[in-house]
Order: sequence, then structure tokens, then C-alpha cells
Amino acid sequence: MADSLNGNRSILVVGGGMSGLSAALEAAEAGSQVYLVEKEPYLGGRVARMNQYFPKLCPPNCGLEINFRRIKGNPLIRFFTMAEVEKIEGQAGNFDVVIKTRPRYINEKCTGCGLCASAAETEISNVFNYGLDKVKAAYLPHEFAFPMRYVLAPEVIGTPEAEKIKAACPYDAIDTAMQPEQFDLKVGAIIWATGWEPYAAEKIIYYGGGKHKNVISNVMMERLAAFNGPTGGKITRPSDGGEVQKIAFIQCAGSRDENHLPYCSGICCLASLKQSTYLLEQNPQASVSIYYIDIRALGKYEDFYMKVQADERVTLIKGKAGEITEDPATGMVTVQVEDQATGKILKEQYDLVVLATGMVPSSASGKVPADVSYDDNGFILSTQPTAGIIGAGCVKRPVDVSSSVQDATAAALKAIQATCRR
Repeated sequence: MADSLNGNRSILVVGGGMSGLSAALEAAEAGSQVYLVEKEPYLGGRVARMNQYFPKLCPPNCGLEINFRRIKGNPLIRFFTMAEVEKIEGQAGNFDVVIKTRPRYINEKCTGCGLCASAAETEISNVFNYGLDKVKAAYLPHEFAFPMRYVLAPEVIGTPEAEKIKAACPYDAIDTAMQPEQFDLKVGAIIWATGWEPYAAEKIIYYGGGKHKNVISNVMMERLAAFNGPTGGKITRPSDGGEVQKIAFIQCAGSRDENHLPYCSGICCLASLKQSTYLLEQNPQASVSIYYIDIRALGKYEDFYMKVQADERVTLIKGKAGEITEDPATGMVTVQVEDQATGKILKEQYDLVVLATGMVPSSASGKVPADVSYDDNGFILSTQPTAGIIGAGCVKRPVDVSSSVQDATAAALKAIQATCRR
């Protein structure tokens, strides 16, 4: 599939989150042929799963919609979902790349009508909502999915249910015979923008190790607050759907800890400050406690921190939270901490506890299939032994959305420069 007109001046972008989208658009709008590869069935990455950005507290779909419109209007961008890079060979200006795609079992004839989902009976865990609810085996990844096309789960392939779902589609869009495929690309540069994963809360045993129903991670909190989330935007207790009156945020959950993540992700403080506003807007009578080592809200974000801090319903307690326990009868969660301001041991009960877990680069587990250098935590280094392979966004370091976009723009420029070295 090498481009005959642009040849090795084409660019491969791996990862369809905010960094990948930004890099692809910047490169294509500068005149480069761009191939965008994303492993999920939709573009938008983790930003698509957020409720609001900080500090403006606006929904991310506004920015994503603009980017999707730019993609649709640019013939120099070709994107592939449910696809991953299998192999990379070559050098800057002349890379041979093998891409493998997984079957969606629903083809381009899909109109998004939803009749397939109505015919489905099997339910599977909703990955988009971090497993907080379930979806039918024929599902749209989310309401704003791009491309707007359903997916048929492999769990039902080869069953009578799959045939029933296929018969329900009036557009002949169900193709249960789809198989994994491979194809080759020849490109001049590669931008690796595969983003990040939330640190696994179940690894933090002293906080419940994922066993306490009313102890959730910060990414789950985003979905609970989102109107297209598992509860329609109503923040409730996962154990019983009850109202949340008191909530605690535990900062540095697993971070700055030699047994887990030794580094600070930088944005977790701001995320918790933002998420505290979610509950207080829904329930003006609620109260919020934030347990922290230190609050990191530098530069333009300091005003946002000061605004939240000034709310009398918000209490900031300086101290690393110790053991967290949950009463199996009531679902109430108890947080124990030494208040560094007073030296006292505090124990307080909450309806819901949110762990501010850190950002782990996807490159820590999903290595680039090429000669690439990483730091001790799996982040891709800025200087690489293989010229023409460029990291972008959170695979290089933990950053917020705005910084990811800036870094992606820089990566696009470096990629264009790499393709010109012939």
C-alpha cells in the first residue's frame, strides 16, 4: 500500500488518541500522506472517555468533533481502527511496516441504526466504561464514536445468536466470516503516540486491591460523571446505586512509591480537583475531602486550584492515606491517615473513595517493534537510536491534553523533516 505519488515521504502515526490525531492532522495539512493506526474500534483515545477538561470544565467532544471533521475533509489521511503494528524494518525515509487488523464483523455498509444490538442477547463488559456496566454483544463503542459503526463481539461468532443478529440487519452489514488481516505500508517516518494506561488499582493492596466496591479509580469517576456513562452522569455508589454525600480523593495512589510507580504523573491533583466539582454541582449539600502529599497545580492551573480550595465544602488534608477498609454491611469506606498539620491520626467514613492513580505509558507493555530506547519506567526517550521513529504525547512523559497537542505538533514537524532526508 505504499503511496506511489509521495513514496517514502508518507508518515505512519500509531495511536488515534489526542496526540495521534493532532500529529496526523498537522502532518497531513502540511502536505504529507498520513496513515493513522488505532487498536480500538474508534478514534479519540482516553480523551473520548473523559467528562470534562480542566480548567475550563468543558466537554472533550467539542474538540474531538472538530478533529474528526478535519479528518473527513482531508484526502491525505487514511485511518485504520482495530489495527496494530506487527513489525517495523528499515530506516528513516524507507520504513517497511506490517499492520495487522482484527475483524469488526461489521462492514462499511453499517448505518448505525442499532437493529443488530436490539437482536443481540449476550451481554459483555463495557470496556469503554472501564467495566462499570455491560453492553450487548453487538454494540456501538460510544455515542460519539468515529467511525460511527457497530462492532460484533467475537464471543458470539459461530453461534445461532450471531445468525440472528445478521438476519436483523437490513443493510447486509454483518459479516461473520471476517478474518484478521495483514497489510504492508512503506513510510518515511513513524510517530508513536499510543498514549497511556491507568495504573492498576488492584495492585494497591492496602487500598483494597480492587476488592472494595465503593473504592474506584479516577478514570472510573470520569465515566460516572459523564452523561453517556453507565449511570447517565449521576455519581452513585457502585455497590448499591446510593447517593454520594461524602467523597474522598486519595492522591498519589500508587505513585511516588518505589513499590508501584516511583514518579509523579503531574496531572492527578488537577484531575481530582476537577472531579470534586462534578459531585458538588450535582449535590450542593455534599462534601469533599482530598488527601494529598502536595498539590501540583503550577502556572496557568494555580487559579483553578485556588478556586476549588476556596469552596468551604472542600477539605484538603495533608497526609498520605494509609489503610482503606470497607464495611460489607453498609458499603461505607473508612480512610485512615496521619494529618501532617496536627500529627493526629484521622479516621473518616465516606460513601465513595476515588484513587488518583497515575499514568503508565502504553509503551511500558506494548513495546515498539523496532530499535527504540526507553527510560526505566517505559517512557520513550526523545533521542532514539533509529532516526525517523518519534514519540509523541504521554508515551514520552505524563502530560495533560493541551501539552499532548503541543508535543504532537512538534512530532509532526520532526517526522516531516525525517522524510526529507533522502
